[in-house]
Amino acid sequence: MERICFYNSNQAWGGGEKWHFEVGLRLHKRGHHVIFFTNNKSVLKEKLKNTSIPVYAVQTSNLSFLNIIKRNKVKKILQHEKINSIILNLSSDVKLAGLAARSAGIKNIIYRRGLAKPIKNSFFNRYLFNQVITHVICNSHETKRTIFQNNPEMVPAHKVSIIYNGIDTTKIQMDSSEMPAKRDRDKIHIGNLGRLVEQKGQRHLIEMAALLTREGMKFHMFIGGIGPMESQLKNYAIELNVSDKITFTGFVSDVHSFMQNLDIFVLPSYWEGFGYVLVEAMVNALPVVAFDITSNPEIIDDMQTGFLCKAGDTNELMEQTQLLMNNPELRSTMGKAGRERVLSLFTLEKTVQETENLLASL
Repeated sequence: MERICFYNSNQAWGGGEKWHFEVGLRLHKRGHHVIFFTNNKSVLKEKLKNTSIPVYAVQTSNLSFLNIIKRNKVKKILQHEKINSIILNLSSDVKLAGLAARSAGIKNIIYRRGLAKPIKNSFFNRYLFNQVITHVICNSHETKRTIFQNNPEMVPAHKVSIIYNGIDTTKIQMDSSEMPAKRDRDKIHIGNLGRLVEQKGQRHLIEMAALLTREGMKFHMFIGGIGPMESQLKNYAIELNVSDKITFTGFVSDVHSFMQNLDIFVLPSYWEGFGYVLVEAMVNALPVVAFDITSNPEIIDDMQTGFLCKAGDTNELMEQTQLLMNNPELRSTMGKAGRERVLSLFTLEKTVQETENLLASL
């Protein structure tokens, strides 16, 4: 039995929090001793209230590692819980909890990285990755390549593992041939789901809607999510005269139901550490269209489960989407192939098993 601490101080809910919660909960159910450190007001803490996992709240900022009282508090809890492995989320978590764990004599200090952005080649980071962190988990090969591009020697290759994000398929047990057929309607439903921020590129969806309208295509677009660009995107839809073609759904709590209402899923993000939402679309037998960026080629089998388009090219995004709109058989074939790919590579069970195997091997 492993004694594992998941340290995640992010207040919002995102891919990292989803990974920590789902993997931690399942390792707990497998008989491992699991504890969590969270932000006192985080969504993650609220979700953990419905479990029997011990949760400790420590407010963590980028400079919290300078607070000796906080470091000692974390250290004492880790020692009291007899933790032998700690998995860290944010860079601020690495600084505070990583240093506390090193001081506590924790054997495995693991940084789980889901953000495909380069790590600064600073003296302090070199110290953290050489003297504190003992292993790194990346959620894609692209994340691994990107984070160390400023200093490829920062971490030895044998100390870095690739563990893809996995999706819980227990609620969707039917095989591809049993997936429910999309209901008959006179319009194709195109969907997107994600935070309404510049990174996610939703403006391309609005521009695509204008192009499809000029082509006389019958469709309706559903853009799910919330974020600071909501008003700007809605105004852009009005400006391009397609506001009647687009529904901004707001926050989506039931992703499966959202996906089941669609015929095609489009993701125009400029970068992704790992596109969770692509996997969620594919497991629901949806063909996907996305830009050929970062980790997307690791998820999408181009021309088999969907299409990869030139980054930032709205016209190609529209053309590939239109091809799917005009070909129901292609939509069905790609959707089924995508679901099979997810069940082979991107299940939560596989993610948990690989994490468990890694911890056992360290």
